[in-house]
Amino acid sequence: MLRLSRKVWTQLAILATVTVVATAVMAFGFVKVPALLGIGRYTVTVDLPAGGGLYPTSVVTYRGSEIGRVKSVGVTATGVRAVLSLNSDIKVPADVSASVHSRSAVGEQFLELTPAADADGSKLLADGTVIPTGRVSVPVDIGHLLDATNTALTAIPPDNLRTVVDESARAVGGLGPELGRIVDGFSSLAIDAGKNTGPITTLIDQSPPVLDSQVRTADSIRTWANRMAAITGQLAAQDTAFAGLLDAGGPALNEGKQLFDRIAPVLPVLLANFVSLGDIAVTYRSDLEQLLVLYPQGTAVMSAIALADSGTKQDYRGIYLDFNLNLNLPPPCNTGFLPVRQQRAPSEVDAPDRPAGELYCRVPQDSALNVRGVRNIPCETKPGKRAPTVEMCESDEQYVPLNDGYNWKGDPNATYSGQPIPQYPPGVTAPGDPPPPIDSRVALVPYDPATGNYTGPDGKPHTQGDLVVEPGPRSWQSMLVPPG
Repeated sequence: MLRLSRKVWTQLAILATVTVVATAVMAFGFVKVPALLGIGRYTVTVDLPAGGGLYPTSVVTYRGSEIGRVKSVGVTATGVRAVLSLNSDIKVPADVSASVHSRSAVGEQFLELTPAADADGSKLLADGTVIPTGRVSVPVDIGHLLDATNTALTAIPPDNLRTVVDESARAVGGLGPELGRIVDGFSSLAIDAGKNTGPITTLIDQSPPVLDSQVRTADSIRTWANRMAAITGQLAAQDTAFAGLLDAGGPALNEGKQLFDRIAPVLPVLLANFVSLGDIAVTYRSDLEQLLVLYPQGTAVMSAIALADSGTKQDYRGIYLDFNLNLNLPPPCNTGFLPVRQQRAPSEVDAPDRPAGELYCRVPQDSALNVRGVRNIPCETKPGKRAPTVEMCESDEQYVPLNDGYNWKGDPNATYSGQPIPQYPPGVTAPGDPPPPIDSRVALVPYDPATGNYTGPDGKPHTQGDLVVEPGPRSWQSMLVPPG
């Protein structure tokens, strides 16, 4: 009997141990003997409308991770049945959909399991589960696709196809880095879109009303497109003028900016005035609308004056005018204006301040004199009322004429109403009116002619020497001598 030394037995033991460990690693890590024996595995059947290039040992993935292999692929009366062997440690919802994909254009096929969007995970795939054909998708056969592409290319004339290829090469030649960045950008966009599937789905679900509105307004959109085409056509036809406008637009905008900078200090005041003007425009909106309605007709009437002699053979082509001398028809209105003694001579060249009051023809509103006078202005805020001033329109005061306007001899303002000339707003004292009454608490004493003593309005005694009546006769020379 062969006797081995202790050292040899030790080496043999170590070798045996390494062999056992290596075998176990190969069996469990690479060969996956438990999976081959069905340990930790369960079987799922998938009904496919076509094979799609699947074969036994094809990879099965769930959410991008490998969870099993295709165990077998068989043909049935209605399609193809694939038996999957899946890892029991990975929980897969029962309502998954299966789709066959390719790792590349010519790469191997694999089966991807995708859970439904509303999957709650309460029901899981189990041994014997069947995924029906309705939840399975198979890609287009690459062979058929290549055949169709070849048929399409065959229908194109070779010269034209060569031209397309050459032009495409010129278009993308040297753009490899840019195309790479575009592809990377699309990849990043797709990844971000995958992270925001909820908002994208909501957007897609809410898009039908917008699309329906586009369909309903198709005629309007078509009209807008036609008009836009006309505008762009005009721009193309006036390309030279448009280019000149762009060239001169920069300096013009610069000058406008400089102008704005100069008026910037007074611009707030101007805008504030525009606010007041806007308020007035809102108040007189109806009048402005009426003016805009009547202005075209008035312009047409004025233009029609020159049509009377447009077809005549005479040398004169002007407007027909008829001059008649009318005196005092109607008579002039002098009521409500300053008296003659207060009127300024035409030879005066100074510019005194205008009287604070209002000067206008103050005859009855239905008078034949000065029928377009300011007294007939309709009040905007009080329909049916006419007044000469805004203040009178806004108040309860009614217009009171001075007279009938025919009292033109002497003082034309002779009146029984007692209204001042000019007419001042309520609460304003006209110059020349009697002063307000003196406080009754001050005692007034008439002056004494003998002494010249009197008590003033302030209650203090005063003396005026030239008021004393000297006894005896007085000559005209005494008038030239100061008193005292």
